Amino acid sequence: MGGVTSSIAAKFAFFPPTPPSYTVAEDGGGQLCIPEVPRRDGVEVLKLRTKRGNDIVTVHIKHPKASATLLYSHGNAADLGQMFELFVELSLRLRVNLVGYDYSGYGQSTGKPSECNTYADVDAVYKCLKEKYGVKDDQLILYGQSVGSGPTIDLASRVPDLRGVVLHSPILSGLRVLHPVKRTYWFDIYKNIEKISLVNCPVLVIHGTSDEVVDHSHGKQLWELCKNKYEPLWLTGGGHCNLEFYPEFIRHLKKFVLALGKSKRATNGPKDTATDVENPKKPSETGTTGPADTLELRPELPEVSRNSLDSRLEKSKKSNKPEKSRMSVDIFRRKKGLVW
Repeated sequence: MGGVTSSIAAKFAFFPPTPPSYTVAEDGGGQLCIPEVPRRDGVEVLKLRTKRGNDIVTVHIKHPKASATLLYSHGNAADLGQMFELFVELSLRLRVNLVGYDYSGYGQSTGKPSECNTYADVDAVYKCLKEKYGVKDDQLILYGQSVGSGPTIDLASRVPDLRGVVLHSPILSGLRVLHPVKRTYWFDIYKNIEKISLVNCPVLVIHGTSDEVVDHSHGKQLWELCKNKYEPLWLTGGGHCNLEFYPEFIRHLKKFVLALGKSKRATNGPKDTATDVENPKKPSETGTTGPADTLELRPELPEVSRNSLDSRLEKSKKSNKPEKSRMSVDIFRRKKGLVW
């Protein structure tokens, strides 16, 4: 039955960029590199073998002052070459080590895309972080964007002591993206709605209120079902792939990462220190702009076009638009078809 589920999933859920936006080569020292992206210190390219026999391409970006590691599971219709600049910028702005990976069948990763393969993919990265980089569970933040919320929630439901989880435009399940069904069917994929209550750590949900691919009700329902809620961010007028353009996006994300760090230090410190994560239950809904906190790519990084994670429909202009960053708007070119 699992094989049938995976084949159904592959038909409507996975859209790896074709052709891939990057290649993998060996540099002069025998280390792997991605020639299409800028060379940077502290960046390591790896190929990891999953338990299902696929080799997945992974990048590890080190921050010199990091006290946490963020494991990023990207959305659909994207690969590492297109995500690299964003990964570098998030590492710099959040002061975290960041690891990103391509699912089986995406980029230069071998195999075919399937739900089961994505679970094996994220498990391989998690194992690498523990064994190669010595990352402890309470130092690890999982980040799942759109379809990446599937492997993120699955792993988080099985690892009880994570530092935190970020769900960016998440889905309740694959079928619920297509139809507002009230029950979960056996052939559905990424049954996040059933797994989210098993996640113990603080969970931040970020979703745009004008998302035309994954309605923001998905994010709201997942937040309501969370055991350990952190103040969510509902971005007024935000779509499926432009949330990084909103100044409040990086501001709120930084606030969450800092709160998790304070909680960690307090837990390991004197008993009279407060130990709870700052965890207001009041939802934050905003469309305000402030240039000081807009997520911007560094000027020394060339603009690399990334296929849109957004979907099939051209949106009409909104009166409440976020300020654009210097990141090329071509990064978010629209792509026809169901892409989440």
